[in-house]
Amino acid sequence: MPTLHEPKLIAGNANLPLADSIARRMSLYRGVDQGLVDARVERFNDGEIFVEVFENVRGEDMFIVQPTSNPANDNLMELLIIADALRRSSAQRITAVIPYFGYARQDRRTKARTPISAKLVANMLTGAGIERVLTMDLHAAQIQGFFDIPVDNLYASPIFALDVKNQFKGQMEEIMVVSPDVGGVARARELAKRINAPLSIVDKRREKAGEVAEMTVIGDVKDKICLIVDDMCDTAGTLCKAAQVLLDNGAKEVHSYITHGVMSGPAVERVTNSVMKSLVLTDTIQPTPEINNAKNIRIVPTAPIFTQAILNIWNGTSVSSLFEDKTLTPIYESMYHGD
Repeated sequence: MPTLHEPKLIAGNANLPLADSIARRMSLYRGVDQGLVDARVERFNDGEIFVEVFENVRGEDMFIVQPTSNPANDNLMELLIIADALRRSSAQRITAVIPYFGYARQDRRTKARTPISAKLVANMLTGAGIERVLTMDLHAAQIQGFFDIPVDNLYASPIFALDVKNQFKGQMEEIMVVSPDVGGVARARELAKRINAPLSIVDKRREKAGEVAEMTVIGDVKDKICLIVDDMCDTAGTLCKAAQVLLDNGAKEVHSYITHGVMSGPAVERVTNSVMKSLVLTDTIQPTPEINNAKNIRIVPTAPIFTQAILNIWNGTSVSSLFEDKTLTPIYESMYHGD
């Protein structure tokens, strides 16, 4: 049955290139012009955020594309205020497309008298009138339980699996997938299963927060092409050290596949000067010029999977179907042509 309302995209300032790419793909898939809703997101002199929507959105199915990346607080407030503007304009349903969900690292109390900020952000999003969330690779999958609304958590591993099969043709027998810590084993195992590769772990011990004292490799990586898999890269210190430890343990090459390129501080310089042959990031966070110019950093697009997920939500069809190669490969066929 055809829906009576149209899907419409609106974006904040956090990642306009990704929002534009999603809009172009939606236009291609639907055969109608699917530009971003005309709106302005501006700031008063004191930093207050103001939003004005110039198009009629009454009764429409609205999708707000806005990762809450750096500056996290500004981008989060933009998302909340856009949602409030749409709710007060009688949008039928508001879905927040949050490619990178900020504050996700604060998902539990690790010490006394600390917040669970991810839960607070979930409450704020729901309170602003958002009725559904679409995101990618939450830092911890159980964050979905912080919401009392539907949450669709997409995974980068199917995209990475296509990339690995394309980039390492003829070398798949040499691949070893590596989790940079014990907490990320499930994520690394998912990619290893998709490409039929063995799994290794780098066990790190910290003397204090942000400082790694010792790293131990669990598994035989000798003469292997190691692929480090993680959900985010912040300052890249641990990642670069893990790459060196793997080489010290006999690895042939080290590459990394990271979903969210936070890449703060000296991260790009560290990666550029590291022993890693390549670092593959998605564009859930808008890459900086430094990232784009780095010789060993490569970006894979998420617009194809986000576009299809948005259309599936609008149509009321399965989003989890996008986790399967037979479904995902066709929408990435311009980049990858199967095995």
